[in-house]
Amino acid sequence: MTTHALSPADRARRLVRVLIVDDMPQVLHDLRLLLELSGAVEVVGEARDGQEAIRLCAKLSPEVIVMDLEMRGMDGYEATRQIKARDSSRRVVILSVHADLEQRERARIAGADDFVVKGDNYEILVNAILRRNSPPSSISPQKGPKK
Repeated sequence: MTTHALSPADRARRLVRVLIVDDMPQVLHDLRLLLELSGAVEVVGEARDGQEAIRLCAKLSPEVIVMDLEMRGMDGYEATRQIKARDSSRRVVILSVHADLEQRERARIAGADDFVVKGDNYEILVNAILRRNSPPSSISPQKGPKK
């Protein structure tokens, strides 16, 4: 893992407010640590399912939601649909082990803005979170999982 020393200009920039959604406590813990180490992200909350994610979005106003797809109760697809229906300016970055074309297409249709595969370099996730007002780079159904 590479860590970057922040310049004074970087420190002066506002951190991106992020909500992490995953049903695995260890994943939530590890993601929080990795994202906060980036120096560009403020993790404002954690949710264990889609319903909790929707509730916390209304309460915490995150700019970006890092969303798992497969969870008990409301899954990430439905949570993404509802979050985007309530506020289309919120970005949803899917973070999932399920990365085949079908999952990518379902996520895109649900309104996800980007798709990152669990296990990829954490900088890919940070870059997806920080991407603003640009087209999604990795959710395209033409792309398959990395080999």
